[in-house]
Amino acid sequence: MNSGAALSAMTRQSTPVKIAEQLRERMIDGHFAPGQQINEVLVAGQLNLSRGPLREALQRLSQEGLLVSRPNRGVFVVQLTKDDVDEIYRVREILELGAAEIIAAQPALQRRQTSRKLLEIAVKLAEAAEADDWAQVFRLDLEFHTTLVAESGKSRLLRAYTTLATESLMCMTNLDQAYPALSSVSNHTVMAELIATGTFPEIRAAFHRHLSVQ
Repeated sequence: MNSGAALSAMTRQSTPVKIAEQLRERMIDGHFAPGQQINEVLVAGQLNLSRGPLREALQRLSQEGLLVSRPNRGVFVVQLTKDDVDEIYRVREILELGAAEIIAAQPALQRRQTSRKLLEIAVKLAEAAEADDWAQVFRLDLEFHTTLVAESGKSRLLRAYTTLATESLMCMTNLDQAYPALSSVSNHTVMAELIATGTFPEIRAAFHRHLSVQ
């Protein structure tokens, strides 16, 4: 696969953060496959950048665990195994339940507003599954859960969750066993409704069931 084919040229003033965002997207959609080496010269040319900002972006992604640096060989996209999938979903459950507990303690109006946001995503998710658009299903699934975490209002919790979300999308794209059965798509509507009116034990049970079906 041509590692630069799907990259869009960027201005020389682009920050390492923006560069990292584009590279992260290319890992999610499979243009950079698990285990693939990132050709620094080729990518810098495709992005119309000097290698300095690109190296900073690669270092950022390495710190997130999405890239692996191998001495005297270069930088490679991380390869995620079934054991990695299991660990990712266990940690996701911990973080999501932490966010859900915070939301469950919020005023009723705020909970209903969060619930409406989640229900809108759940509807789109069901439509994408009905259309057999699995790339969209994967993204909407993670949008649902990331929105939940964001609505907790805790920036550090969201920051910790974001890397897990990226790893989850990479798993969904590249590992058949990384997404639950189609029947679990409907779980999102149940979870969204519980955010509005459910007790925290009810919410916890629903999220546990959903994230344990991998």
